[in-house]
Amino acid sequence: MLTLKQIQENKQEVIERLKVKNFDATAIVDQIIHLDNQRKVTQAKSDQLLAETNALSKSIGLLLKEGKAEEANVSKEKTAALKEQIKEETTLLETTEKALQAALVQLPNLPHTSVQAGKSAEDNITVREGGQMPTLTNALPHWDLAKKYDLIDFELGVKLTGAGFPVYKGKGAKLQRALINFFLEEAIAAGYQEVMPPLMVNEESGFGTGNLPDKEGQMYYVEVDKLYLIPTAEVPVTNIYRDVILNASQLPVRNCAYSACFRREAGSYGKDVRGLNRLHQFDKVEIVQVAHPDKSYETLEGMVAHVQTLVEKLQLPWRILRLCGGDMSFTSAMTYDFEVYSAAQERWLEVSSVSNFESFQANRLKLRFKEDGGKKAQLAHTLNGSALALPRIVAALLENNQFEGGIRVPEVLVPFCGFDIIS
Repeated sequence: MLTLKQIQENKQEVIERLKVKNFDATAIVDQIIHLDNQRKVTQAKSDQLLAETNALSKSIGLLLKEGKAEEANVSKEKTAALKEQIKEETTLLETTEKALQAALVQLPNLPHTSVQAGKSAEDNITVREGGQMPTLTNALPHWDLAKKYDLIDFELGVKLTGAGFPVYKGKGAKLQRALINFFLEEAIAAGYQEVMPPLMVNEESGFGTGNLPDKEGQMYYVEVDKLYLIPTAEVPVTNIYRDVILNASQLPVRNCAYSACFRREAGSYGKDVRGLNRLHQFDKVEIVQVAHPDKSYETLEGMVAHVQTLVEKLQLPWRILRLCGGDMSFTSAMTYDFEVYSAAQERWLEVSSVSNFESFQANRLKLRFKEDGGKKAQLAHTLNGSALALPRIVAALLENNQFEGGIRVPEVLVPFCGFDIIS
């Protein structure tokens, strides 16, 4: 959430920068400024009335001691009238603050000044790429390979739950566990502390990371308990620091977490969702950092480099895209996407997004820090990234490593799964 100071002091800049995200903020910004000014006037009037009431209340006692009962009664009548005015102003203040909050949460985060304008994924910029493209003949897509080697049962998942909830079996299940452990161990070696968060969060947590109200329709909701199944471990892990004031010496804070993730993916259909390409439940290892504002973009580059090492060690063809404004999320200030190439499907598959949210989430979370010896707390910056999401990694590994006798397992995974060939 943008701060009122940002909006009040940099109105035109906010409007212009949000145009990069194809968002016309003019009307909402004007509304926010009007409501904020109204709030300040109402608060000042309420404070003045309260001061007058307190002064009159004190004077009543003195008047009664001096035997001036008639004057005391007049002051009592004035006090009662002032209290009614205070009630009216308090009601107006509450209404204004609610309207102001409702308007504030409609504004997306400002994109970084280096983010290019654009309308869709077609306008994203390839930053760098690497890995060797496999040369295959008569390559099978992963859904056929999964059936051939009895690794994943999509039909059984439909029977048990519905489309988008596959059942992993045998070496398919072991491969999942191997990837999860590999990603976690790599994150821990890079200085991240592992946490195991809940798979459900309350509304406050969803709001804190910007998933509510923006992505409410994409989250599974347990109505009786008013809890949401997490779309990513980013939500509970980042909320660990909600309403927390850190010391600057503690920054950056690094956490990693494995979790199942749940997304409704409403409106998804067609060939791009076949097999593991788009699921309602999937596994992912997430990395999250809380950083000093002066160092958050250095932190972002470090997180991107970490994800790059993972796809390199898995020997997958990869590329990194810097997203244009029109393809960025509501909460992001800058995002890099990682894609790996699927030889059988002959297309790129997104496997990770790494983002800097600057102070947007921190303002919602009330996540602040103090400089060592300092008295004033300021908003921290938050960042997160997939390191990595499993489904499309598994799809690319199966497809790219197939040969006539089976499927080769990348060398780095063998210690975690115990086999080097799926046959």
